[in-house]
Amino acid sequence: MEACAFFGHRDCPEAAYPVLREKLEELIKNTDVSCFYVGNNGRFDSLALKALREMQTEYPHIRYFVVLAYLPEENIENSIFPEGLENVPKRFCIDKRNRWMLNKSDYVVSYVKRSSGGAAKFTDIAKKQNKKVINIAEQI
Repeated sequence: MEACAFFGHRDCPEAAYPVLREKLEELIKNTDVSCFYVGNNGRFDSLALKALREMQTEYPHIRYFVVLAYLPEENIENSIFPEGLENVPKRFCIDKRNRWMLNKSDYVVSYVKRSSGGAAKFTDIAKKQNKKVINIAEQI
């Protein structure tokens, strides 16, 4: 079983959704990816989570986890909070969470249009680590 993480700009347009869903379907059908790690910050994360929720009915073998950067105030469905993150200063939590997701993943699906920001940073790190990266921004 392989895993996939998501990194994308928080201002990702809704128009990315059909391409994102298509790429997820290709991963599920054509690879051994059945575990997905998604954050909960910004539009791209919410689009990825929407797609995974919908696709789990069609592909019941897949699992997805909302990986939290901060301790939640309320219960979030399918959420996990990486061990040790509670001791990280708040300004570093998202970075630390993203590193955790990247270390657990073989694939990365991203939406990166500009070279600045966390999405670009972690997509670049994924490439340097020879992860399989699919940047859907290149197809929109």
